[in-house]
Amino acid sequence: MDRWYGFFLYLDAVLMDIAFRGDVYGQDNLPKRGPYMIACNHASFLDPPIVGAFLPHQVRFFARKTLWKPGFASWWLDAVGTIPVDRDGGSDVKAIKAVLQTMKDKKVVIMFPEGTRSPDGSLQTAKPGVGMFACRTGVPIVPARVFDSNKAFGTDGKLHPCTPVPVVYGKPLGPTDYDDPSKGKERYQHASDIIMSRIAELQRPNPPVI
Repeated sequence: MDRWYGFFLYLDAVLMDIAFRGDVYGQDNLPKRGPYMIACNHASFLDPPIVGAFLPHQVRFFARKTLWKPGFASWWLDAVGTIPVDRDGGSDVKAIKAVLQTMKDKKVVIMFPEGTRSPDGSLQTAKPGVGMFACRTGVPIVPARVFDSNKAFGTDGKLHPCTPVPVVYGKPLGPTDYDDPSKGKERYQHASDIIMSRIAELQRPNPPVI
């Protein structure tokens, strides 16, 4: 694990545990080693740090190229290995090369099939980008679902600390589960739809009985 990534992961884990710690289920579904991808729903800017805080491996995230502005933000994005990508992401050659290299390095990439944040926390239709990356790499895809992150920090820009944000990791999908080359031009969208359906199947954890 890279030095700066390890440092910020520690800070991330502490902050998430204090401010937004909810129940975490399915960590035993995570592969013992990379490469693999996490495919997660997206309703808040908190999703990447919350999902990443519970992973034992170094991960890379996608972020819009427009976030790279002079100052600390750009340095931090580079320090933790964030991958800059165009809004649609599907035809970004540099992003594709970055993901392929990450897989060669046996690390992990977290992707959000919906592409953009859900305005109300409900699941949206997947875009073909995650399917394209999945089919191009052929690595296991772990579906993950975050609950109530939009309540903790939603599109209204208001932060609500102490809002529990549960996370569930599902069983990995292998290439034969999501990839069907016979789909032709619809191959990537088909893969994305299957991955998104597995995310939708993940249920909210039941609160512990006291």
